[in-house]
Amino acid sequence: MAAKNSSVTEFILEGLTDQLGLRIPLFLLFLGFYTVTVVGNLGLITLIGLNSHLHTPMYFFLFNLSLIDFCFSTTITPKMLINFVSRKNIISFTGCMTQLFFFCFFVVSESFILSAMAYDRYVAICNPLLYTTTMSPQVCLFLLLGAYGMGFAGAMAHTGSIMNLTFCADNLVNHFMCDILPLLQLSCNSSYMNELVLFILVAVDIGLPIVSVFISYALILSSILHISSTEGRSKAFSTCSSHIIVVLLFFGSGAFMYLKPPSILPLEQGKVSSLFYTIIVSMLNPLIYSLRNKDVKVALRRTLGRKIFS
Repeated sequence: MAAKNSSVTEFILEGLTDQLGLRIPLFLLFLGFYTVTVVGNLGLITLIGLNSHLHTPMYFFLFNLSLIDFCFSTTITPKMLINFVSRKNIISFTGCMTQLFFFCFFVVSESFILSAMAYDRYVAICNPLLYTTTMSPQVCLFLLLGAYGMGFAGAMAHTGSIMNLTFCADNLVNHFMCDILPLLQLSCNSSYMNELVLFILVAVDIGLPIVSVFISYALILSSILHISSTEGRSKAFSTCSSHIIVVLLFFGSGAFMYLKPPSILPLEQGKVSSLFYTIIVSMLNPLIYSLRNKDVKVALRRTLGRKIFS
């Protein structure tokens, strides 16, 4: 498998740094990040699956968010770790396109999962009496399938656009993964139109979830300000705080990377931004939700208690 009219059959991933002295420390650092990501997300998935009191719409979406984060990190980090311990991190054209596809799929899916979680919080705070009806299992499943459907459509569009480019000679990707902007720079026929299509697709995939999150929280804030008791306001804010932190980390780093022309944001800086939404956010999400969530803490104590007792 190779790109149409292309002589390139494989790529070399440059990685984060070419300084040999930093490779082993960075390998150990990101191996630790990946270990925390795997343990944290699989642990949260297990807790939600084993504890019936967490079988609610909020934790249904959180279950899928953890699943996406685990798969997302696994798509990127192992290949990145290889770069720290090998002289050349070679990836075939097929492997590169496969990584790009799943990267786009998980990024877009997570964007829409986060927007679905914002809608869930809006219904819980602004229409609590109708929460059970509004967030029925059928509605939750519809929102979930919509998120994965948008992820699949976005991944197909981005990957198809890259596969239609021509790669003539240079195959050194200035990144630690097969990302869209570094591949555009290697193309012989990449043009302003390619970058414009990328900007439009990213604006839809990131812009729509951001707008829906903003509208949801604007309505939530308006509802909270009408709560008379300080305790009620504090409780309402606490139910949203974890999600707000995750949204700011994910969308902030993603928008900084993709909603600017490549000429404004050099790829060297883009690598650092990419680290946040591909590796750091996936690691922090389960920690944020577990450390700031009483229900998860209770579920963890109950699960550990059952294991110790048995």
